Amino acid sequence: MKYDLAVTIDKASGFCFGVVYAIEMAEDILAEEDYLYCLGDIVHNDEEVRRLTDKGLRIIDHEQLALLHNEKVLIRAHGEAPSTYQLALENQLILIDASCPVVLKLQNRIKNSYDDREQILIFGKHGHAEVIGLQGQTDGNAIVFQDLAELDHVDLPAKFTLYSQTTKSTEKFYHIKEQLLSRGYEVKANDTICRQVSNRYEDLEKFVLNYDRIIFVSGKKSSNGKVLYDVCKKYNDSSYFISSSDELDLSWFNPNDKIGICGATSTPMWLMEQVKAELESF
Repeated sequence: MKYDLAVTIDKASGFCFGVVYAIEMAEDILAEEDYLYCLGDIVHNDEEVRRLTDKGLRIIDHEQLALLHNEKVLIRAHGEAPSTYQLALENQLILIDASCPVVLKLQNRIKNSYDDREQILIFGKHGHAEVIGLQGQTDGNAIVFQDLAELDHVDLPAKFTLYSQTTKSTEKFYHIKEQLLSRGYEVKANDTICRQVSNRYEDLEKFVLNYDRIIFVSGKKSSNGKVLYDVCKKYNDSSYFISSSDELDLSWFNPNDKIGICGATSTPMWLMEQVKAELESF
């Protein structure tokens, strides 16, 4: 039985400019050299990481970084804490800095706030590379939280400054701000969410309404992917999260369905095209 699925890829999906910049930088170096170290996954997408490691990208963690000397190391779009740059100086490492300009600007703002002795709260994912870099601007003194409930048992000062990881939901950020104000705190809120990311929420809301089924393609480690998938699911209940075409399930579809494919800011277009080809073969 042929399903004859009509499949369309969302033109607004795919890498954000920060990820494109980091990957192009890595590819340019690997075209000239046999290998390049990268501190952490260059992007939260296993398929794309595999493609680049096949070209010679070597993913390392901070413990392995400490053992390196006289090597080139790529700093990915998520950015790094000051301690990483200090270590690079001590170990005579050449850093290829592909930190996203939006993240660098945020790091700078947080450092200035910290230098002004403000208590800083960061709405972000615990352990996320970007958040670790942001917290590093405060010598680890910023309070990081993923959810308002986490603050219920924290002794907060009457006045503080609120920042956000760049890929968080704008709607949730402003909800948190209003909740904290309603609790009587004096909140200096800085909306530091990347507009290239937040604009995708509105674009997706419109996109997903046009299709019988939505296939959302993303790495499972991508926090941006989780947020964008929730948008898909909210506006089209027939939305499915996959990381590769192997995870497609024929039982999700009916013959002649209109299928929309979209993805996170860390999802490569080639992967979405692979999913499209697989669906069209059903």
